[in-house]
Amino acid sequence: MTTMNTRDPIKACIQLCWDCRHMCQDTLYNHCLKMGGTHVAPDHVKIMSDCIQICQASADVMVRGSALHAEVCRACAAICRACADSCARIGDAHMQACASQCRKCAQACEEMSRMVEPA
Repeated sequence: MTTMNTRDPIKACIQLCWDCRHMCQDTLYNHCLKMGGTHVAPDHVKIMSDCIQICQASADVMVRGSALHAEVCRACAAICRACADSCARIGDAHMQACASQCRKCAQACEEMSRMVEPA
């Protein structure tokens, strides 16, 4: 990481959160609900819904420059990992793509959870 502008990793994380939110929402409503079966198992639907919500919340607190972004990002990383695991267990190509997006977001949010917001 360069020392130039600490906002760049934050902007990247915000974008990854929005991308993950979009991917999970699209996957849940336009793939899982059509496929049925394990795609709509209650625990899977719940974790995808949780991921959609926490990604939006994480992006929002970072956009606002909240001093509490680290706590929200920490939760986002954990939920995104759980969602990635759930999607990966289902296993089809669409679910694997969603799992990959969730893992990218989890990694970025984990990094943000250790980053102190500049004054």
